Amino acid sequence: MSFADSSDAPIYAGLVEEHGDVMAEVRQVAEETMREADQAVDFSDIRRSAAYR
Repeated sequence: MSFADSSDAPIYAGLVEEHGDVMAEVRQVAEETMREADQAVDFSDIRRSAAYR
């Protein structure tokens, strides 16, 4: 899904056609990075295992 319809922004549509939807790709990579970062700093498993000691 793009922010601009091709009829609203023909320049944007041309750039997407020429280079791909860079904004969508960046958004996807940012979301993946945020998920990985959340997992990297998730200490809930450590807290649970310490509670069972």
